[in-house]
Amino acid sequence: MRAPGIYALTLAATMMLSMVFITPSAAQDQPADAPPASVGVDQVTIKPLLQTAPVIGRLVERQSGEVAARINGPVGVLNVDVGDRVKKGDVLAEIIDNELRASRDLAKAEVAESVAKEKTAQAKLALAKQEFKRLEKLKASPAFSQARHDDKRQDVIRLKSEQAEAKASLDRAQANLTLAEINLYNALIRAPYDGVVSQRQTMIGAYLNVGDSVVMLINDGLWEIEADVPADHIAGLSPGKEITFDLGSGKTYPAHVRAIVPDENPRTRTRAVRFTPGPEMTAGGLAANETVVLHLPKGESREAATVSKDAVIIRQGQNLVYVVTDDQSVQISPVKLGLAVGDRFEVVDGLAAGDVVVIRGNERLRPGQKVQFESTP
Repeated sequence: MRAPGIYALTLAATMMLSMVFITPSAAQDQPADAPPASVGVDQVTIKPLLQTAPVIGRLVERQSGEVAARINGPVGVLNVDVGDRVKKGDVLAEIIDNELRASRDLAKAEVAESVAKEKTAQAKLALAKQEFKRLEKLKASPAFSQARHDDKRQDVIRLKSEQAEAKASLDRAQANLTLAEINLYNALIRAPYDGVVSQRQTMIGAYLNVGDSVVMLINDGLWEIEADVPADHIAGLSPGKEITFDLGSGKTYPAHVRAIVPDENPRTRTRAVRFTPGPEMTAGGLAANETVVLHLPKGESREAATVSKDAVIIRQGQNLVYVVTDDQSVQISPVKLGLAVGDRFEVVDGLAAGDVVVIRGNERLRPGQKVQFESTP
């Protein structure tokens, strides 16, 4: 609210001072038929005000590490070099697979052999069952032989066991074939995710054992931010809370708190906090451990009246604003400003929420001049 006494005198004095900055032509009376000045305007609005403190953080990759060999063998082909960009599934290296192909072919032959043995066992069992059924039908006949009947029963039991054994042998052969095909597939060492090769750790002709590293890969499209946050700032953070950060270019991006590690460094009184950048961060050329500046909340948010920075004119060290009155004329008003909130200032005194102020064309105005709006405030 405007101060009724001393502040009104200050306003009058300021209006007189402001005339010093008006050009001779502007100081003359405006003709009665002169058109109103065209200006851009904005309203004084209530916005949440939150102080922030800069904290240095660093980019950390969500996916990175060694791409290792899954089988033993010598390297026959190496398709990538340091700095190459790869897609998920791209072949990075090839292990010489002559033995693997031979093992696969041998496994196929063993499967075929086992299939034939199982079919033979099935046929023998079917024949034994058929003969046993015939003997069953002859039980009332004088030609029935109990000994032969018992022998055929035992044959059926034995042939069932042989068929089960043949089936198990076939299953084992098929499993060996599957393993041979897996080994042959793994002879091609593929990228597990999109990324950039940061190190090449083998060469053509080198013999790899299972687990030996082939390349180091960094997914440069999936980042997090890690920062050691002072303990007195932790209270303003919680999982999911949005903050802003910049990469040194001045442009800010949003990020969300993903996790606060419950382990405080007793020497620095800081805790590690992980932030997930939003999809708006599309800057290229990012690198692991690159420095970022996080703007973390300091204290509680509060509501405050704010005015556009473009509305403020500085004359003789004083902040002035042209306010549009009810009769579409302007009056100059001194204002006391507080914190900056993006492209706006906090208004401590001199303006109230809802006041319409001039933000474009205010350099050419003088108190009492009629104006028309370029756009509706």
